[in-house]
Amino acid sequence: MINKKETVLPKGHPKLIKAWAFYDWANSVYSLVISSAIFPIFYGALTLVKNEAGEVINDQVDFLGFNINNDSLISYITAFAFVCISILSPLLSGIADYIGNKRIYMKFFNYLGAISCIGLYWFTLEHIEIGLLFYFFGLIGFWGSIVFYNSYLPDIAFKDQQDQASAFGFSLGYIGSVILLLICLSMIMGYDYFGFDSNAQPTRISFVLTGIWWIGFSQYTYAYLPKSFKKNAYSKEIFLNGFKEIKQVFVNIKSIPTLQQFLGAFFVYSMAVQTIMLIATYFGMEEINWSGQDETSGLIISILLIQIVAIGGAYLAAKLARKFGNIFTLIVINCIWACICIYAFFMKSPTDFYLAAFFVGLVMGAIQSLSRSTYAKLLPNTKDTTSFFSFYDVTEKIGIVVGMSIFGLISQLTDSMRNSVIFLVVFFIVGIFLLIRIPKRTRI
Repeated sequence: MINKKETVLPKGHPKLIKAWAFYDWANSVYSLVISSAIFPIFYGALTLVKNEAGEVINDQVDFLGFNINNDSLISYITAFAFVCISILSPLLSGIADYIGNKRIYMKFFNYLGAISCIGLYWFTLEHIEIGLLFYFFGLIGFWGSIVFYNSYLPDIAFKDQQDQASAFGFSLGYIGSVILLLICLSMIMGYDYFGFDSNAQPTRISFVLTGIWWIGFSQYTYAYLPKSFKKNAYSKEIFLNGFKEIKQVFVNIKSIPTLQQFLGAFFVYSMAVQTIMLIATYFGMEEINWSGQDETSGLIISILLIQIVAIGGAYLAAKLARKFGNIFTLIVINCIWACICIYAFFMKSPTDFYLAAFFVGLVMGAIQSLSRSTYAKLLPNTKDTTSFFSFYDVTEKIGIVVGMSIFGLISQLTDSMRNSVIFLVVFFIVGIFLLIRIPKRTRI
């Protein structure tokens, strides 16, 4: 066992950066297995009724006595989860910075999310409310832990290391999540070989494996991450102090025009990016004509393609940023995203979906990695990185709330996810405009 007292590493140490990045390896299985791949397909199989031609004939779900469109339901649950995260993360991050124990909060959300993944094993249509409650807490756990994980980046890496460290983390996440997904798929598609009567049981076991993987591999990260900076003891004013720190961060951000401008642009384009990532599989199930091809296999191939290409996309973005600057590179990436949305409105065949998946993968890793490192570079010299990163994460989460709510509403009103996707183009165009407005002399 690693002795934590002997593993206090200085900022910029390769082993410390590797340990921090390894949390991406641990937690990204949630993004792939639960958010993108197996759970959406599992949820769709439970809630969609299709005819022999593969056409959807009923997508309504009985939830708390109301009939609601299945993709609108998952959109609203997701949006509500992010509302809760947006309220909790500034409070908790302020407290964590005040007391100096953000690693404890990171662990708490990590374990909450992982245990919720395990709870999805009991997800059934008859008790869909309980199943969606586990889904809800899984989202809370994943995104809550990300607030504290991201805030460690300025603590463990110097500014000239942050683009590469961020890209390294995302790449580890894509590789690790693909490995677990392949393990789960081998059980699901070869269920008879493993002694199962159908693929239902190994599908549920996949959720359990996700939780175990997440908790297990995160221990390497916790063995090396610093406990943070010990500042103050608990007191009865602790919640007030947390809000005071958040208020001070807001004042600091207003005094840094470039940081404020970047956050505005990030809010808008991230709204569209995260919505696409959360609904991509549901879109493939409802809007793509898979006649003559196995739908499940086609969706899995698309998701794997996204993950593999995203590894190269993250590193490519870091190299382009080094040559052309972070802001210019982000402008180009947003232009590609806008084109993808326009293309998605017209695509109908599996080939169209695969092509879109390739380009989504290329820019997905790029925009996530580069956005995180760009924000880290813009921060002032401070030890209160958790509170600053809570603003970053809250900006992202509020964007997801708006994006998912609009997506669900348009889908519900028009009975078509295509109309929702084309609407996201507006967010990318606005994001591009806001990035262009950042003065060139202050761009990274």
